[in-house]
Amino acid sequence: MNIKDQVSFKRLALSKANTQMLAVAAVAAFVTVFCLGAANYFWGLRSYQAKIISSDTVADNNLKADVRAKNQLENSYLKFANKTPNLINQNNSGFIMGPNGQKYSYNNAIIVLDALPSRYDFPALTASIQSFLQRQNLDITAISGTDQTGSVTTKPSGNPQLVSIPFSFTVVNASYSAVQNLLKNMMESIRPLTIDKMTLSGTDSSMTVTINAHTYFQPGKEFKIGTETIAR
Repeated sequence: MNIKDQVSFKRLALSKANTQMLAVAAVAAFVTVFCLGAANYFWGLRSYQAKIISSDTVADNNLKADVRAKNQLENSYLKFANKTPNLINQNNSGFIMGPNGQKYSYNNAIIVLDALPSRYDFPALTASIQSFLQRQNLDITAISGTDQTGSVTTKPSGNPQLVSIPFSFTVVNASYSAVQNLLKNMMESIRPLTIDKMTLSGTDSSMTVTINAHTYFQPGKEFKIGTETIAR
């Protein structure tokens, strides 16, 4: 082999070696980048799984606390509802007779719901007031108020607020003692009645009484179970 051939052979060998080295370097770079990317992915996945596990633990602890609270609430409710005597000092196994012959339980839970209904019903309120006055043998000339059915919000919410319901009524030919008894019965009513204004006229044996008052209702309380999205 002459010198020229030897030089060409060496150049070919060197070129081949360079190509191999470049290939090895490329493969090494690819493996390095792949490993770094995989490590970053799995590290992010590990962090995400840790968030999920942490959230699951918190949710599980909250659920256990809710179950304990539910059991305590149920026991407290039963003690309150079945207490004897009840809030109106009656045996809770008896019944209240309504104006149309309905039977209303003396159960404390029912009494509270009657005291603060969750539904706005102005016609029912005026009918109840009329029955209340008639049971006292009072001569009624007017029961009035504004029916706000279209404007009052009755939808349950997470934080329901009391809503005032104003009304007025007038009775005539009432004796002084009958007026006293009327005010006493209003004060002892299961449903709270607040007198805003009272006008009296006439004599002790024949009085005209006009009362402007208001009562309340409160929309139901809404309980929602929400969801949580855990971002990566």
